[in-house]
Amino acid sequence: MVSDFRKKKLMYAFSSFFDENNSGTIDKKDFQLAAEQIAKMRGWASGSAQQKELESSLMKIWDSLQSHADKDKDGQISADEWLSMWEDYAKNPSAPLEWQKLYCKLIFDLQDASNDGSIDATEFSTVCESFGIKKDEAVTSFAKMAKGKSNISWAEFQQLWQEYFVSEDPSAPGNHIFGKSTF
Repeated sequence: MVSDFRKKKLMYAFSSFFDENNSGTIDKKDFQLAAEQIAKMRGWASGSAQQKELESSLMKIWDSLQSHADKDKDGQISADEWLSMWEDYAKNPSAPLEWQKLYCKLIFDLQDASNDGSIDATEFSTVCESFGIKKDEAVTSFAKMAKGKSNISWAEFQQLWQEYFVSEDPSAPGNHIFGKSTF
């Protein structure tokens, strides 16, 4: 059973980063909206090669997510299905589902605007702001994640990602990977 603390984190990710149209469920349209939002943030024209590649990646992620989490096969991921999937993940976090690996990499690559293999506070806060998080909160979250360092590498990001979804420790640095400074 998912603890109250983990449920808060999981539902924050659900509502802030997946349920783009605020319908209370996650569906294909949410991923299409995310592609539009991200392309706009990056300044990519609709129909551009970058936008098409992003949408293709997000549709691959959606297809994999749906095949694993949509237990009642209604084309939507409910909050209960979402929580159940992450509870299964917490039992063996060293074996993430394909969509989880793809999404983690996509988020890292989006945040690594300079394409230097690491994320700094400015890159992190820019992406967080595009998802409606206040810049100050995103910068505070980055500082907590980075533990005094100026950037976070891909290897560190993967560890923080895993920590977000499985840790019961309220002070774990990974709790801030989605830009929220407190739970």
